Amino acid sequence: MTLDPQRYFLNYEKLIFDEKIYGKLAEFADILKVTRASGARLIFAGNGASSSISSHAALDFTKQGKLEALTFTDPALVSAYSNDFGFENAFAEMFNSYRKDGDLIVLVSTSGNSANVVNLALRAKQLGHTVVSFTGKSASNELKQNSDVAFWVDSHAYNIVENTHMIWLGYLIDSLVGKEVYAVS
Repeated sequence: MTLDPQRYFLNYEKLIFDEKIYGKLAEFADILKVTRASGARLIFAGNGASSSISSHAALDFTKQGKLEALTFTDPALVSAYSNDFGFENAFAEMFNSYRKDGDLIVLVSTSGNSANVVNLALRAKQLGHTVVSFTGKSASNELKQNSDVAFWVDSHAYNIVENTHMIWLGYLIDSLVGKEVYAVS
């Protein structure tokens, strides 16, 4: 069976080009500019493909957007903290080690229910940090419910959710740069 490409790509049209998201993206772009001006950082985390999205975004926010960002994706870091504190607590414990006042936490999770990501959100909020999430699937997922700013993709399709997250994050990076075409060297 072959997927109908027209029907498939209409999912993206419906999700990415929803005018309700434009205001929220612009609002978050302003928060990112304030974060950059204050000298604070972005801290990203996610699992699996969301980890890769987090890593890619952290690189581009730092290099292109001139907003320092880091992510909890290093295999040695993840395995050491998971071994010592349990996988469900690894990100929260990494956050304890790396956080600075004013850091903005950006969490990416297709399901929004991964214990290690949700526990990081709870720890960050407990310590007074703003938590931003990019999730999908259920509108009532735990991460979305525990975020100050929540970007939610109304889809149960992993690739559609993940690609939508990357497109929205790409817009936010370019928004910090101030244009969509620029040299990256």
